[in-house]
Amino acid sequence: MTDSKPEHPVVAWPRAFAAGLKFRSAGDVDIAFLSRLYASTRMDELAVTDWSEAQKTAFLDMQFQAQHTHYHKHYPEADWLVVSHAGHDIGRLYLERWPSQHLIIDIAFLPAHRRKGYGGALLRDLIDEAWLAGKSVSIHVEKNNPARRLYVDLGFVVVEDKGVYDLMACTPADP
Repeated sequence: MTDSKPEHPVVAWPRAFAAGLKFRSAGDVDIAFLSRLYASTRMDELAVTDWSEAQKTAFLDMQFQAQHTHYHKHYPEADWLVVSHAGHDIGRLYLERWPSQHLIIDIAFLPAHRRKGYGGALLRDLIDEAWLAGKSVSIHVEKNNPARRLYVDLGFVVVEDKGVYDLMACTPADP
């Protein structure tokens, strides 16, 4: 990651732009936001523990760092994007375009920005981009993820059971 925060040159994501979303490459200056965003995706899971707030914070920091390191090691060519709306950072999109498919490594929004149509608009644009290139789109989805219904509605199907996660793909129709 770099320290600069240039806007990312996304070519054709019309639904996301119509929804007011902007994208820029994530940099080192974004680590605190990305860590807070990550923590927001795990709050329900940790709410049932009897851990102290300090224990939860330490766990979430450790998990974020492990995920961040893993993603950058295993997906070196990915786009690491911060999603903003109305001048505020609200989410992240990590996307790697392979010769055979586009892999959504991660997509997440802060709780206040979920269920507002942003994810659906962005996912539709990502599907269109991949399909225009003759590729499928895939993503690993936790079995209990509330967004799973959105993926199914958009045409994603389970292609592999990975335990806690399912690998889901949305494949273009045959011509």
